[in-house]
Amino acid sequence: MWEIPTSMMSRPVLGVVVGIVVLASVGVGFLVGYEYRGSPASSPGAILNSTLSVLGAGTLNGVFPRIAAELVNETPGISAPAAAQTYEGSLEVSSALAALGARADVAALADFRLIPGALEPRHAAYEVVFAATPEVLAYDPAIPAFDGVNASNWAARLVEDVTTPGDAPFAVWNASTDPNGYNEIFSLELQGLVHDGNPSKYYDTFYSAGATRPAVPTPSTTLIEREAQAASLLQTRVVSALITYRAYAVANHLSFVSFDPVVGLEGNDSAALSDYGQVATTIVASNGTFEAVRAAPVLFAVTIPTNAPNPALGAAFVHLLLSPQGIAILSAGGAFSPIFPGWADHPGAVPPVLAPDVTGFPPWAEGFLS
Repeated sequence: MWEIPTSMMSRPVLGVVVGIVVLASVGVGFLVGYEYRGSPASSPGAILNSTLSVLGAGTLNGVFPRIAAELVNETPGISAPAAAQTYEGSLEVSSALAALGARADVAALADFRLIPGALEPRHAAYEVVFAATPEVLAYDPAIPAFDGVNASNWAARLVEDVTTPGDAPFAVWNASTDPNGYNEIFSLELQGLVHDGNPSKYYDTFYSAGATRPAVPTPSTTLIEREAQAASLLQTRVVSALITYRAYAVANHLSFVSFDPVVGLEGNDSAALSDYGQVATTIVASNGTFEAVRAAPVLFAVTIPTNAPNPALGAAFVHLLLSPQGIAILSAGGAFSPIFPGWADHPGAVPPVLAPDVTGFPPWAEGFLS
């Protein structure tokens, strides 16, 4: 059994999510009371000569392939080629599973409300929340407007930037296909609400509508892009800034400024939950209707779909994801704040090999699933 020194024991980070563990950015992390049992796929009943297939949120493209490679290294007879792993917007992933019949051994989404809301019970029996990562502002440090940017003034500096003639626009993502698209809206609204008492103060520079119909990005200040291209567009100065997950900024070596916990969608105390309830936006649902979405902490969740070709292999991957090896990969560079034990919405439904790795949801998080 591996143990960590008392000085490294898990503790809340920024008072955000009780139970989140941030470990060293290099080497293997160790958890008190965690005994790594090895991959289920290396047991006598394993499925050999099989291929791990993954459908995941785009931000996970920087870490899930590394965890899959670790699984291949320790489990004889399996493979996890890039061709069997697809990373894109979480709403696209959930639609692919629910509406198009896509099959995967592992599915992981960037909003913990999507698996219970869109996939359970037909396409998934449970979810496990495994990590958090807040929203941040990634920006071009060569732009004068961002000199001295911080958690208090970032939105004002962003407005100054995009309204300066000749400066590049602000990159935004499609809120109807990717949770970061609506989370960046929430960060703008919350910055106005928390710091100025007006959720529209900064939002109105970048969007119109959004209350009863989808928000419309303002052409003069924004450029609609996908996650896969956003980092390169910032690095080549096609855009000047973007609101994104800290994990995305770390993985792509972007300059960024952190928000305060509420604005970054990582707070979970009563004041934060009250503020989240005051902002919302509208997206186009997979069936074509308009759907209201409210702010919530950014929590990544994983499941093994009910139609998984190799569910034992999926369980092996999730077990490794929640192990010290997986936690070290997730937390490298401060990208993700891993959660162990993972939070399962239906702990009794997880495969037996994962039972020691999970616990139930904290009451505040359960409230977002009702």
